[in-house]
Amino acid sequence: MTADPAAFASIHRHGIARVAAATPRASVGDVEANLAAAVALAKDADARGVDLVVFPELNLTSYALDDLHLQTAQQRASAAAVVAFAEATRDLAPLMLVGAALVREGRLYNCAVAVARGAILGVVPKTFLPNYREYYEKRWFASGMGLAGLSIRLGGADVPFGTDLLFAADDLPGFVVHAEICEDYWAPTPPSTVGALAGALVCCNLSASNIVIGKARERDLLAAAQSARLSCAYVYSAAGPGESTTDVAWDGQGLIHELGERIAQSDRFARDGGITVADVDLERLAQERLRNGTFNDAAILAGHPETRFRRIVFALRPVPGDIGLERRIRRFPFVPNDPARRDEDCYEAFNIQVEALAKRLDAARAKTLVIGVSGGLDSTHALIVAAKAMDRLGRPRTDILGFTLPGFATGDTTKGNAWALMRALGTGAEEIDIRPAAQRMLEDMGHPFGRGEPVYDVTFENVQAGLRTDYLFRLANQRGGLVLGTGDLSELALGWCTYGVGDQMSHYAVNAGVPKTLIQFLIRWCIRTDQYDDATNRILDDILAQEISPELIPADADTGAMQSTEQLIGPYALNDFFAHYVIRHGLAPSKIAFLAWHAWRDASAGAWPADYPADARTAYDLPTIRHWLERFIVRFFQTSQFKRSALPNGPKVSAGGALSPRGDWRAPSDGTAAVWLAELCANVP
Repeated sequence: MTADPAAFASIHRHGIARVAAATPRASVGDVEANLAAAVALAKDADARGVDLVVFPELNLTSYALDDLHLQTAQQRASAAAVVAFAEATRDLAPLMLVGAALVREGRLYNCAVAVARGAILGVVPKTFLPNYREYYEKRWFASGMGLAGLSIRLGGADVPFGTDLLFAADDLPGFVVHAEICEDYWAPTPPSTVGALAGALVCCNLSASNIVIGKARERDLLAAAQSARLSCAYVYSAAGPGESTTDVAWDGQGLIHELGERIAQSDRFARDGGITVADVDLERLAQERLRNGTFNDAAILAGHPETRFRRIVFALRPVPGDIGLERRIRRFPFVPNDPARRDEDCYEAFNIQVEALAKRLDAARAKTLVIGVSGGLDSTHALIVAAKAMDRLGRPRTDILGFTLPGFATGDTTKGNAWALMRALGTGAEEIDIRPAAQRMLEDMGHPFGRGEPVYDVTFENVQAGLRTDYLFRLANQRGGLVLGTGDLSELALGWCTYGVGDQMSHYAVNAGVPKTLIQFLIRWCIRTDQYDDATNRILDDILAQEISPELIPADADTGAMQSTEQLIGPYALNDFFAHYVIRHGLAPSKIAFLAWHAWRDASAGAWPADYPADARTAYDLPTIRHWLERFIVRFFQTSQFKRSALPNGPKVSAGGALSPRGDWRAPSDGTAAVWLAELCANVP
């Protein structure tokens, strides 16, 4: 079966919805002007392929009216505006949440009204009414607290009314929406908490929060916290310019968060208003809830609120085909683009490793720490972590016994870097040439290389990798030490390590929770923050510039080209991207390919981490992404789990996941990749 390119390019095919926080220019009670402004933004949102638009609190009525809310003419105008808005947006696609003050059974309620394709789907009254500082809402409005199973008469029809409403599209899985209003999420028990426990993946807040110094940060904090706690997307829209400034002012803050991260925000104080648009990943949110048993426990404690909510179902009829992606996808999921967050993450990752290793050294009462130093990225990082751990323990760095173990393909540059780094750090430094032992082993085995033939197969490689580890373990026996593992998370994901007596095994795997791409940034962070001295920094710079190679096969006799890891197993940038979305989020291969395509197809688009070398910034087209993703799937799901099942101890570092069989990742060693390969082949052109 051939995959459909148009279907692959559609965000909705991948469980993504487009949402918007709308900030219309407000008025002081001019309902007709408010209606016109709302309709104009609704049309703008429809043209941009938006699925959900969240307007501010009372945007049709106006918020800062004080006692004018109690005037019959104002109330009738608001109810008429709701009906008129539905009629004016009949041909528009989005689900829209608009704000209006509506009368029901002799009470005035501050409401969120859900409208889709000309139909008024339901009305949600505000639960918590502020009555402190500059707010006096209880003077005018009744609380919707506890109201469920009711209806309200609008436009000649009975419309569902109550705080028990969810709005769900029957043609976009996971698109389930809950609405609350302003003060509701300042309350200790926001209604959106119960709404999320009842199944909403998108929680919305129609707000008329006025602006004072520092309040924008508070709103951002609340939206971030709610989206993180509820494993949801949170769309917040505050009233903007045009409202009465008799005693307060307005900034029109629009926010869209997902899992605690702000993914879009408006330009505040914009006089003409507008919409803030972002794509939210419904599948990612659903997968997050599946992994969080506490979320289900909270639903049980709340008495299974899904049994009490009315789910109002409507047809979204999402736009087919490619409408782009209104979402920033990090090329390096383990590395933030923002320099401040990147440095904070690097500080934490480095110190997690240092503290973990220090604890293990103390617990084992080890006299020494034995490490093979190749001059490559992984052993370099493990060595500088070890040096800092010794410093923290008040022990001399000479307790670290570094060994270079040159084989048949060891280059002068990498070996020179290894020696220079050990000398600069002041660790122990020795060399054991493994070639004589490897030659003897190959001869004893009857391997062609032992007879002088240039045969460089996996046995040839693993004889060298195994001997290096064998020497390190025996050296640790001899000198009262622990063998420090150097292999990283990326290698474990790919099975790019020699099992047993090889680099898969150690006494403590300090790098096992750190992907290759993050290691590069950690070393750069160490240089930038002067963790060591100038001489060490210069060597670290040189090591970062070298191509990644296992140096197990001699350089090409004709070209002199050394063995390249990434030519064999694919770019680590892509492999780490794949690993993140498999390990942390469990996404389907077609979804991972879609995200990678948007992240990597244009080197000039999007943000790069600030200290990523300009000459290394590259792009990958979809065929390249598909090629390496297919190989990643086979390696990860089918051929390498047995290596991870016997993984030594080592610290988890990234929230992006780890591969310890005692922690984040448990899988059968004799599994198959068939399901993932079939999904990839069926859905990725």
